[in-house]
Amino acid sequence: MSSAAHAVSLTARRSARFVAWARAWRAGLVPFDDALDTITTDEEHLAVEVPGTWTELPLREAMPHLSRLHPDEIRLALPAPGDPGGLGPGELTGAALLAGEAVLAGTIGFVPSVREHTSGSGMTFAIVCWTAYPLPQTVAHGPKPTVRQADAELSQALAATTEELARLDVARWRPELAGALTALRRPTEVVDLPEGYEAAARRLYARATMLDQVVALAGDSAPGGAINAFEAQRRDEALRPLGAACRLALVTACNSPLTSVS
Repeated sequence: MSSAAHAVSLTARRSARFVAWARAWRAGLVPFDDALDTITTDEEHLAVEVPGTWTELPLREAMPHLSRLHPDEIRLALPAPGDPGGLGPGELTGAALLAGEAVLAGTIGFVPSVREHTSGSGMTFAIVCWTAYPLPQTVAHGPKPTVRQADAELSQALAATTEELARLDVARWRPELAGALTALRRPTEVVDLPEGYEAAARRLYARATMLDQVVALAGDSAPGGAINAFEAQRRDEALRPLGAACRLALVTACNSPLTSVS
């Protein structure tokens, strides 16, 4: 795997990690400390406005609020403009659209944001804040695609988008994308989901996680103003179906049934 593809694969949406590992913890498949360590990585995480609390809490102290939930009550949402991901109108939806992600947990939802602080010595560090909101009453619970269906949609979108990006000569402003896009066409051995997820869901999650970062990288402003507004619009149009398929794949994989949960 190229260095660009490897770097892309290291970053996953925080809400996806939260949902997958919190569900595995509630299913009794992983210890609480292992789940918390994976969710927080090496960052400081706080929970904000959790019902029944009066101040910000370390995420460790807020996690017990999920302890009565069945794993299937903890779900991932990745809304985008024009695609609210089943969320109805409400404060949670607005915050989730701004962040591009949310954790739905029972009657509340958590949306992550990042605060940056600079120490007296000049070092900058980040604090991840999970703000709790009431879950909208109109969350859609209709039929969802299977892992196989989501994987097929992702493959179709990837093929069409990479062809269009090549036609637009995307490498002209993002040369590092070439290795990442090539890697996506090959099977990956990266597995980030915890025990309890089926192999197909684990493969889909690994692939979609890398692809999600490639879409973000391709959509970033090119350094040095390498493209004009018209080229940027065409690029964004090419990326939009792939981004939607990627979000669907991540949601489907993370919310898929756990093998040891009845």
